[in-house]
Amino acid sequence: MRLGILVLAYNAEKTIGSVLARIPLETYEKAHGVYVFDDASRDETQHVAENFLKSHTFGEKIHVFKHAQNLGYGGNQKHAYHFAEKNGLDVVVMLHGDGQYTPELLPHIYEPILEGDADLVFGSRIMGNPLDGGMPVHKYLGNRTLTTIQNVLVGTHFSEFHSGYRAFRTACFLGIPLDACTDGFHFDTQILILFHDRKFRIKEIPIPTFYGDEISRVRIFSYGMNVLTEAARYRLKKIGGKNRTYLSPLQSNQTGTADE
Repeated sequence: MRLGILVLAYNAEKTIGSVLARIPLETYEKAHGVYVFDDASRDETQHVAENFLKSHTFGEKIHVFKHAQNLGYGGNQKHAYHFAEKNGLDVVVMLHGDGQYTPELLPHIYEPILEGDADLVFGSRIMGNPLDGGMPVHKYLGNRTLTTIQNVLVGTHFSEFHSGYRAFRTACFLGIPLDACTDGFHFDTQILILFHDRKFRIKEIPIPTFYGDEISRVRIFSYGMNVLTEAARYRLKKIGGKNRTYLSPLQSNQTGTADE
């Protein structure tokens, strides 16, 4: 199976080199490629990544792309997953370029899919003692509150909805209306709901929490309202009957900030 590591980056010049360096050599060996998608950064993210690949043992596997305009957090993911489909990647991992998620754990994220045990794997900070890792108490409580409500509305039992460290079996996207999904930050919630609705196999694994000096661009209140709206929207569609489809290709849902 062709494995691809999709690194999403926005104004990440201070961290992108470290993120690429921390990807395990066994992952570089196994991966078909490591693809950096710079979402129209206003700093030197692209140049730092390109300079890194020139000196790395597996530099020929690192490819750097820069968007002409900012696509947003969800928009960048949609672009990356379409790229994966077009280039024959069977399994992909979304890795953030700001270092928030631990690159050293990549094998634990993608192996369950390579072994045929899951269609989507995500790293759960809640399962990994987030307060010990420096997660602010208000963010922990917000995460727990939102996830509890989302689980009730969607009919799931996830430890959290809000982790961005994920691996996918790419073929699953063929049945997902990606282009109907938001360009904003609640894209991750929509994808979890869509995979759950299609009864794809979803697996959680514990990951450590790391809070460094990265800048959070998530507007907490609007994000919370958006993810709860998506969960309620799904619930109402299910109540309406089997012919009521959540997030059909004809729907547009582009609310939320465009920034990464």
